Amino acid sequence: MLMLFADFLTRYESFFAVFQYLTLRGILAAVTALLISLMVGPVMIRRLNHYQVGQAVRSDGPQTHLGKSGTPTMGGALILVAIAVSTLLWADLSNLYVWVALLVTGLFGAVGWVDDYRKVVARDSRGLPARWKYLWQSVIGLSAALFLYFVVDVPVTTQLYVPFFKDVIIELGLLFLLLSYFVIVGASNAVNLTDGLDGLAILPTVLVGTALGLIAYLTGHVDFADYLHIPYVAGSGELAVFCGAIAGAGLGFLWFNTYPAQVFMGDVGALALGAALGTVAVITRHEIVFFIMGGIFVLETVSVILQVASFKLTGKRIFRMAPIHHHYELKGWPEPRVIVRFWIITVMLVLIGLATLKLR
Repeated sequence: MLMLFADFLTRYESFFAVFQYLTLRGILAAVTALLISLMVGPVMIRRLNHYQVGQAVRSDGPQTHLGKSGTPTMGGALILVAIAVSTLLWADLSNLYVWVALLVTGLFGAVGWVDDYRKVVARDSRGLPARWKYLWQSVIGLSAALFLYFVVDVPVTTQLYVPFFKDVIIELGLLFLLLSYFVIVGASNAVNLTDGLDGLAILPTVLVGTALGLIAYLTGHVDFADYLHIPYVAGSGELAVFCGAIAGAGLGFLWFNTYPAQVFMGDVGALALGAALGTVAVITRHEIVFFIMGGIFVLETVSVILQVASFKLTGKRIFRMAPIHHHYELKGWPEPRVIVRFWIITVMLVLIGLATLKLR
């Protein structure tokens, strides 16, 4: 929106041409989202407290969590508003990829909002039944995949690029739809599973989102893409603005979500953010690199799968509790230690993921 206004002003003053630069708009999107989060956050927390929209805590979990009962939740709505406003202000709204990312994020957020509302407002402990939650996630994820496959017709859409190898490119064909579904829906649920400790999910989301923003910028620039031997996806660079908004909104939310948390993001935030990251990874054709950088999300998901499979098959549990961050808590690790160590691991994984852009 502001990009168009700046373009109009450029006719009268050449200075405004600077706002056409993608890097500047990405930075401005991050700053805008950060400021929105910081300014609106206190008001939102007071309103959530007033309406007693508090988190219910499982009695079978770590005993240290019992004191968190009643902490305001559904704070992820703040993140989504900050992302949407910032992206609409600074992105090129004629870009289809921006709209795909925004719509997927918003629709997954709506699914999470219904689940949170039923749990904390309607006092239905089941929330949105799992079958309905996964059904709507699947509908949204497949719709995005179908749109990218049939409408946004670019040669690299159905190609899977393998990191560390310059010429290993797998032609997926219709399997692109399955992969995209798996990445978007899987990432959504993976971030949701990770969101169990104060700040545990949001900073890795910021780090991975920032890295994906850099990747989007590179894949959208034909010269950089050719130099790095990565896919060139015309128009994908505009997603750097969207990713900047994710980073800014996430950092602003972390201000209130850091230990001890004043607010939780809830499913409305976790499901949406995971889907947002997955969508950017699919559009930029960097799904495998995304799995590397989001290794913490993958670890949390695999720990749950292994725990359930082991218990059903043998009657025994592999971990003291799943997801795995609870396992370390029950081993005696203080919550801040678990959080910070998972953050450190994410930093290392993101650096490894970015290194694959050159190591081919």
